[in-house]
Amino acid sequence: MFQSFKRKFIGDKAFYRAVLIILLPLVVQQGITSAVNLLDNLMVGSLGEESLSAVSVVNQILMVFNLTIFGGLSGVSIFGAQFAGKGDVDGMRQSFRAKMYFGIAVVAIGIGLLSGLGETFISLFLKGEVDATRAAYALGEAMDYLDIMLVGLLPFALVQVYAGSMREMGKTVATMVGSVIAILTNLVLNFLLIYPVRELHVLGVSFTMWGAGMGVRGAALATVISRFVEMLFVLIYAHLHQQRYIFLKGAYRNGYVPLSLLKRIAITGSPLLVNEILWSLGMTFINQCYSTRGMAALAALNITSTAWNLFCIIMFAMGNAVSIMVGQCLGQGDKAGARSTAAKLLFITVVSHIVLGLMLAGIAGIVPNWFAVTEETKRIASKTLVIAGLSLPIHAFLHAAYFTIRSGGKTFITFLFDSVYTWCVPALLAFVLSRYTHADVVLMYFCIQFIDVVKAIIGTCMLKSDFWANNIVSD
Repeated sequence: MFQSFKRKFIGDKAFYRAVLIILLPLVVQQGITSAVNLLDNLMVGSLGEESLSAVSVVNQILMVFNLTIFGGLSGVSIFGAQFAGKGDVDGMRQSFRAKMYFGIAVVAIGIGLLSGLGETFISLFLKGEVDATRAAYALGEAMDYLDIMLVGLLPFALVQVYAGSMREMGKTVATMVGSVIAILTNLVLNFLLIYPVRELHVLGVSFTMWGAGMGVRGAALATVISRFVEMLFVLIYAHLHQQRYIFLKGAYRNGYVPLSLLKRIAITGSPLLVNEILWSLGMTFINQCYSTRGMAALAALNITSTAWNLFCIIMFAMGNAVSIMVGQCLGQGDKAGARSTAAKLLFITVVSHIVLGLMLAGIAGIVPNWFAVTEETKRIASKTLVIAGLSLPIHAFLHAAYFTIRSGGKTFITFLFDSVYTWCVPALLAFVLSRYTHADVVLMYFCIQFIDVVKAIIGTCMLKSDFWANNIVSD
């Protein structure tokens, strides 16, 4: 029995070496990103709970844009990864062009929509705050932050287009370096732009630290500048190393993408695009339901989300590893290898996140004290962090299962599995709890996090059926 278990879930040295080659740069990149996001929130939080809530609300709205980009590019990436596994350079090049068209179109729509309706969207999250003065101040802070962040949508989209195509070839180091440079740029600029001129005392030495004193506008400007830095690094590096990223040779010679490929991408990718839009809107709606319990609840869940992201670095990276490794196996026509690879990656994901989840729950009483927020906010955050830690293995399994099913092109099924489930179960539950009960935000958060046990059971059944293991570029 043990030998059967070992063969199914435990890989050999070559397998784990291949996983680490893909995973390690992504983990480093995501780890630094999450750590700096934590510092960002600490710095913004020092401006006051209203500023922290304002930035949290805008980032929640921008998540819809980010995941729209992700969803549209993911549909094309299924083809890109399988073209890479097949060794079809023309197919990879045409996939890259299709991504570019999509990314630019979404940026134009996003800027237009958020420029006109940004204030309306933000106001929806502030209705739960009974203090009108605090709500008005938070709205002003949020609008200042949003106006600057819109400038960063284009470089963000371009980096996703290039980095996605580079990763499909299994090459992740360059994108990691670009991300680290951007993150460090963002961190330094935060110190310089958020705070005013101030006296610092380090190891008994006093000195004056220059600062622009721009508050949340400084945080936004730092993010936008860092995105342009990352874009310049990734694009210049990729074009200087076209012998490595062969899809770029002749990529701009013309804009040709075969109509047959566009149709296949549309058929396969449309459910993914709609899925990411609806899923992100569903998560935004759930957070709006949490916000009905006041600004303290909103700030506490921002703290929880920030710490959660720091402990999800392996989970996020594993999604990319599943897409690349399973997708390449399917592109080579090795369905048995794809199934074996998926099982081993799922096992790694769950085991690692049991450990990480317990660690997160263990520091739940410490993390809120790092933020300049009220005692009520700290109390709520310490409880929701425990819940987040205990539910982490469930969400890690679901994340890897989603990418496994998606890698074989079964995107309509992933649409049902992800966004349809989100709206029909947790979003509906959040609406009922927030509008028709007096449940506090901690109980709401517990119910919504653990209702996904139902989704995990569905996902397990789907993976066992093997219907997802398909080669979609064989012709």
